Amino acid sequence: MRLGIDLGGTKIAGIILDTEGRVRAEARVATPRGDYAGTLQAIADLVAQLESEVGGRCSVGLGMPGAISSQTGLVKNANSTWLNGQPFLSDLEAVLDRPVRAENDANCLAVSEAVDGAGAGAGIVWAIILGTGVGSGIALRGRALSGRDRIAGEWGHNPLPRPIDAERPGPPCYCGRSGCIETWVSGPGLAADHLRRTGAVAGGEAIVAAMRAGDADAQATFAAYLDRLGRSVAYVVNILDPDMIVVGGGLSRLPELIDGLPAATAPHVFSDTFDTPIRASLHGDASGVRGAAWLWSETG
Repeated sequence: MRLGIDLGGTKIAGIILDTEGRVRAEARVATPRGDYAGTLQAIADLVAQLESEVGGRCSVGLGMPGAISSQTGLVKNANSTWLNGQPFLSDLEAVLDRPVRAENDANCLAVSEAVDGAGAGAGIVWAIILGTGVGSGIALRGRALSGRDRIAGEWGHNPLPRPIDAERPGPPCYCGRSGCIETWVSGPGLAADHLRRTGAVAGGEAIVAAMRAGDADAQATFAAYLDRLGRSVAYVVNILDPDMIVVGGGLSRLPELIDGLPAATAPHVFSDTFDTPIRASLHGDASGVRGAAWLWSETG
């Protein structure tokens, strides 16, 4: 059996899958924010709890923010900043007394949806996360594509494509640059754009509710959001040409987004047609932890 751990900023989720992908055990605990040793111990305790429920030792896969540097073995690019610069993977392997396979959480989403989710059977699955942050992962025939420096799929920190004058230089990003895709098409990016447009403070859910009720300002905000998202998606389609695009994260639950994204993307794709399927993730919030478990596949 395979055990997956999804290390998030506020929670750590764990799951055990059998060889058919059926859930045998699952649990979650709060993340000890800012506490490196506490994070290691919380994962160890969660693994022990899950394995006690199934009565056996499992392979362990980890979905995590950021990535393990191929040069140093240390964590880099994690928004859970207490992990950065730490030998987290080797420390976790020592605590668990076994090898652990680790991938960026967006790559785990891609693997999950490619193996038995919305992208099952597709050769190249590009999975994007639209939530508090913006990221993406790539799965090739069900296996994560990490890249030479383990940054494949780092989409959100590229600049917004084809910006108009009003979009330059763009909002400041925590990465130190301005105008990153994440600052425009994340949930907070949607709310910030609405504030700039209208002067009204509203979260994403309130904006969507107002849009559905016919509010013209909210409709204009969402139309601008969808246009920017379409440009950003086309940027990758023109490079990767995926067989399937899967959307995860909180914003993936909006039918208006899934339904409207193909038309917003098509004008910017360098092709005579754009018919790549775009689907919401099948496993929703469980995609990351399921993908972590699937990092240990039958083929290695």
